Amino acid sequence: MSKKISASILVVSAAILIFTVVGGLDRVRASDKDGAYPQIEVYSEVLSRVEGEYVEDPNIPAVTNGALHGLLESLDSDSSYLTPEQYSAYKERKEAGAKADIGATVAKRFGYATIVAVIPGGPADKIGLQDTDIIESIGGKSTHDMSVAEIRSLLSGRPGTTINVELVRARKPEPQKAVFTLQAVNVPPVTDKLLDNGIGYLKMDTLNQGKAQDVASKIKELQKQGAKKLILDLRDCAGGEESEGIAIANLFLNHGTITYLQGQRYARKAFPADATKAVTTLPVAVLVNKGTAGAAEIVASAILDNGRGDVIGDKTFGEGSVQNLIDLKDGSALILTVAKYYSPNGKAIQDNAVTPNVLVADNDDIAILPDDDETTAPTPQEDLQKAPRPDDTLQKAIQVLGKKS
Repeated sequence: MSKKISASILVVSAAILIFTVVGGLDRVRASDKDGAYPQIEVYSEVLSRVEGEYVEDPNIPAVTNGALHGLLESLDSDSSYLTPEQYSAYKERKEAGAKADIGATVAKRFGYATIVAVIPGGPADKIGLQDTDIIESIGGKSTHDMSVAEIRSLLSGRPGTTINVELVRARKPEPQKAVFTLQAVNVPPVTDKLLDNGIGYLKMDTLNQGKAQDVASKIKELQKQGAKKLILDLRDCAGGEESEGIAIANLFLNHGTITYLQGQRYARKAFPADATKAVTTLPVAVLVNKGTAGAAEIVASAILDNGRGDVIGDKTFGEGSVQNLIDLKDGSALILTVAKYYSPNGKAIQDNAVTPNVLVADNDDIAILPDDDETTAPTPQEDLQKAPRPDDTLQKAIQVLGKKS
């Protein structure tokens, strides 16, 4: 079977399945004439024609699996279809409790696995990965054919496990081979310091459990040291829990809506600011970039939309939703997005990301992997290429806060 014909079958099957599912969702609202039944008949006829008249004996299960995979990905990047084999492997890894990973937040964009942000000191950081790098394949299998759930599962496991990948990088015409050695990644603590002009600075790399409490303590300490204004640096902060993002936003807000969840069959759930949990009224600026995602975007959008402070930097990644795992009768499963987080002004973070009110282009250097077939650590030359440039975003924040009373 040629690749072109196979792809055509997949496209046709996916399209029909999409119509079928959409029709099924609308069944209660539409007549039989306009609902799912005619579409099911069309799908059955097409499938019958393919099975009986196609030039070769087609692999119908493979065609259907590919169509279902495409159907779920056409909804959003976090919805997934897992075949019985994939779901079994997924559950085994979950039950084993993966204790190591590559130290990076990975999503799916443009059809392939994409690095959103890297945790300092982790395996991804050691080989110089940066946000927007694309993992084209894992273990020789294209990530285009994987669900995001399978991708994340394959990039975690036992400490010491090696993972072979191919990366698509800026300034490199061909994919570059790389090897990760999985390790238990220690998330760096919140860092804080007092800058000139009485500006307190806080930086975090992920909003994991307990981070809000840590941030609250750091804010109080900076205020004791004489901080009159604050900078919250959420650049390349992508991992963590939405609940921590909500709690951190509440440290700066004594009124207003922080965020809300809503879906087609998911009743709106608002998260209002609790005045008793606010710890500061100091002017604040939030730094963001394309590696800011998820919980950190909740913080940025809450502060921006409530007029509590400025958001400075580059447009964020756009990640914020809730998924349900649904077991199917044949042993397969759906991971289906059922609700999205919204900014106080009513924009779905997943769809719109967060656009700063003070835009500063991200000027991080692009790390370039060496031309060797495989790499496990940066070379001295690579270290030179990553020499930091002036932090324009931070300087802009200092300038903006300097105008605040």
